[in-house]
This record gives sequence, C-alpha cells and structure tokens, in this order.
Amino acid sequence: MGEILFLTHRVPWPPNRGDKIRSHHILRKLMEYKPMHLACFADDDTEATEECDIKVSLASMQIVRRSKPNWQAGIEALASGKPVSLTSFESSEIREYVRDTLKAHSIDCIFVFSGQMAQFVPADFSGRLVMDFADVDSAKFESYANDGSGPMAWVNRREGKLLRAFEKRIGVVADHSLFVSEAEAQLFRQRSGLDDQKVKAVGNGIDLDFYDPAKVDAITRSISGPLIIFTGQMDYRPNVEAVVSFSKEAMPQILKQHPSAQFAIVGRAPTANVSRLDGMNGTIVTGSVDDIRCWLMAADIVVAPLRIARGIQNKVLEAMAMGKPVVASAPAAQGIEAVNGEHFCVADDAQHEAMLVCDLLSDSKKAKALGDRACALIRSNYSWETQLADIAALCGIHEPELVEAAE
Repeated sequence: MGEILFLTHRVPWPPNRGDKIRSHHILRKLMEYKPMHLACFADDDTEATEECDIKVSLASMQIVRRSKPNWQAGIEALASGKPVSLTSFESSEIREYVRDTLKAHSIDCIFVFSGQMAQFVPADFSGRLVMDFADVDSAKFESYANDGSGPMAWVNRREGKLLRAFEKRIGVVADHSLFVSEAEAQLFRQRSGLDDQKVKAVGNGIDLDFYDPAKVDAITRSISGPLIIFTGQMDYRPNVEAVVSFSKEAMPQILKQHPSAQFAIVGRAPTANVSRLDGMNGTIVTGSVDDIRCWLMAADIVVAPLRIARGIQNKVLEAMAMGKPVVASAPAAQGIEAVNGEHFCVADDAQHEAMLVCDLLSDSKKAKALGDRACALIRSNYSWETQLADIAALCGIHEPELVEAAE
C-alpha cells in the first residue's frame, strides 16, 4: 500500500481558522486509509510546537517556522518574476524534506493544500497529484486591484495575473483540482479550460458535535440590548473591510430603531483600523476569546458583511449550526446551499444589511425560526463525513482499500 505526502501552508491544528479547519479535517480523513507524511509552515513558535493527537500518528513530519518579511518576499518576487504568494513561502527545508521523503518512502500521492505549496512538487513526480486550491486566489487579488488605486493596485494586478497563470499550470498537471464550492470550481474551469473530471467541488463541513448549541453556554452578558456579532481573523483584509463598513454604515441605521444594540467584533489580531472602531456606533472589539461558541450563543444575530469573499465562509456555517439567524452579504453567502429568506438573509449592501437586522431584531419569532431552519440544514447536509465522502477516491484509494481500512 502506497503512502501520501500532505503539503499545507499552515500547521493544520488546532482547527481554529478557515484554512486550518479544512486542511485539518482532510488530513484526518486521509489518515484513516494510508500512512501520511506532513510538511507545513508555522506562523510563530507557539504554532510550531503546539501539541495535537495527529502528530503521533504521522509517518513523518516537517514544520518550518515562517519568518520571511513581506518586503523581502516582494523584492524576490520582482527579481524572479514570480507571484509574491510563492516567494513568501519559498523554503529550502521544505524542498529538502519533500525530496528525501519521496526517495525514502513509497509515495503514490501528493496532496497539496493551498496553491503556494504546489511549488514544492517535483516536476518529475510520477504519482497522483491532488491540488486543493480551496478558492481561486488569483480572482481575489484581481478584486483588490479593481477596488484599489495607486501602487497597491499595480501590485495586486501583477499578483493576480501571475498567480492566475501559475494556477492554470498546476491545474493542467494535477489529476484533480479541488475547490470549496461549485461556483469556485466553475470559475476555475472557465479560466483554465479544464473539464469537470479534472476540476471538482469538495465543500467544507462543520464539526457538528463541537458546534452543538445544546453543549455550549453563552457568555455572561453585561450587554442589556440586542447583540449583533461578527467572527473572524481580524488581520485579514476582507474581514477588516467588512466590520469597518458595518460599524460605520449599517450600525448608525440600526441604532435609530434599536438604540441599545451593540455590535461585537470577535476574533484574534485586530488591526489598528479595527481597534479604532471600539466604542463607535455601539461597536465592541473583543480581540481573541477563549471560546467563540460562547459568543455565538449570546448573539441575537450574526452578520457576515464581506464585500470580497471567495469560496465558502466557515463563519456563516458555524453560526447557522448554532441555530443563529444570519445576515450575510451576497459574496459571503455564495457557495452555501441555502435559501435566502428561509435559512439566512442575504443583503445587497450596508443599508440593506441594516434593514434586515432591524427586521429580525423587531420580530424574535421570525429570527428564531430562521435560526432553527438554518441549524436543521447544516446538520442534514454539512457534516465533514458528508462533504469528504469522495476525498479518498480522488486520492486513488480504491474500494478494496476502503473496505480493508474499515475492517
């Protein structure tokens, strides 16, 4: 039986942010069938040394501390003609580990999570290559360029162009390219010219046991009025732009009808632009919290007002799994198989977000019914077991192996 080499751009534990959640569950699933070798980057020393039960079950592992500053990656990108996304993650240690692992072990499949890790796949590798792009990253940089101006617009336009060409090259050589939604998969098919046998949607799931509202207590609320929350990594540009827009544009309209309403921005590493919102228009900035579920339980409404979004938003799935009414922008709702007005509410702009939030705050029965239907939908369709049902076969693990593993 062959083995699998798994390459990912972040340590896939703990599963506490969108990309790590997906890589964590895919890795766990594949470990059920074959010995796994892991190479990944750590953003800091804590992440590099953090313990996880997965570690002891890996056949081998290489974690590299990522410390290259952005300015250095930018200079290298200009000098080499490569996207910054690649030069930021260049590593001789990863290259050496991949080379040695392929030489010492019977690797018949390389599973690559996130496009920048594809640069470590040797050109002469003859086994199966499965590339999980998750999202079409080049399209994100193109959106940044279109929305921006000056030097950064040029930088983002260059990044989008080079990354688009790189993504297509990888898609051509990969056996399968995976995306988190059919919308992302179809976009890549259009951009690459590849068909649906090569390009497939494999959705994100939810840990239904972890996000069980019956098992979570709400935070002790000192907040007397309605609580609206946003969750996410708060140094990620789309999240920053989302909360700035909601706090400055939607909250003033909400406060006219619900003067005691408060908007909590819940997530680690808030930027200066986010921190400045604290105290403005009923906004609270919490920073990192011990358990995001406690804030979800306390919320009256969860919002996802992203102006730029790719793939599927875990924050929306998590809130729906907890039975919360969700008001999402159209980009944030994209890719989720749910009905607007039945499972969540989709808003056109900040003014529409304010109107929908006010409507739900004024009708608690309507809000509860929306949350209940959302919870039922997620529990029916969005378990990780359901979403990853085909992942083993895509990696070349055939029926006899599946049966043997099950026994």
